[in-house]
Amino acid sequence: MPTPFTFINAAMSIDGKISTRQRRQVRISGDMDFERMDELRASSDAVMVGIGTVLADDPSLTVKSDERRSKRLAKGLDENPVRIVLDSKARIPTDADIFRKGAGKIIIAVSESAAFDRVESLRKKAMVIMAGGDQVDLPELLSILDEMGIHRLMVEGGAGLNWGLVKNGLVDEIYSFIGNLIIGGSTAPTLIDGDGFDEADMPTCSLISAEKMEDGVLLKWKLKNA
Repeated sequence: MPTPFTFINAAMSIDGKISTRQRRQVRISGDMDFERMDELRASSDAVMVGIGTVLADDPSLTVKSDERRSKRLAKGLDENPVRIVLDSKARIPTDADIFRKGAGKIIIAVSESAAFDRVESLRKKAMVIMAGGDQVDLPELLSILDEMGIHRLMVEGGAGLNWGLVKNGLVDEIYSFIGNLIIGGSTAPTLIDGDGFDEADMPTCSLISAEKMEDGVLLKWKLKNA
């Protein structure tokens, strides 16, 4: 099944954490990386996050630059890419920022285990795609997105969604900015959490580039199975 070109973009601490043990967002990178991330959003067909990220950070996932939004409009596109939330149980609050800020299409991906009334209330605010039984079936979802014309997919976490995508061989590249912080905490989320791979199954990557940026370093990786 064809799937979009999918890349994970994340900022993490020296010790690989993407937020604190309380799941609170931390400013890890500076203005240069913020602009790079905004350009990635503007050049993508869609941006995806997991429900954990929405509940913890309430992101709008919009393109921040007026100039970048104007360029998208000039191309006949919505000013923001399609914003997608992976939400198996349909837990997203109906007053989340993603519904209140920014123009453009919104997709909530749920599973068959989501409560009917929750799904119906979400249909009033967004397109709802149902894929999978107890949890969203990621290969099926990405195949549906590709059929819809979403061919470049940016993933902004969190750690559980990143794990699911990598585990299913659905990630082409990973861009990780490593900042100059040490967060610590055995329960603080890392770039990729989940159950972890057995030694024989660990995916490997090839390094595309390494660039010093402000007080950190930006690493770009290509997954070898992609």
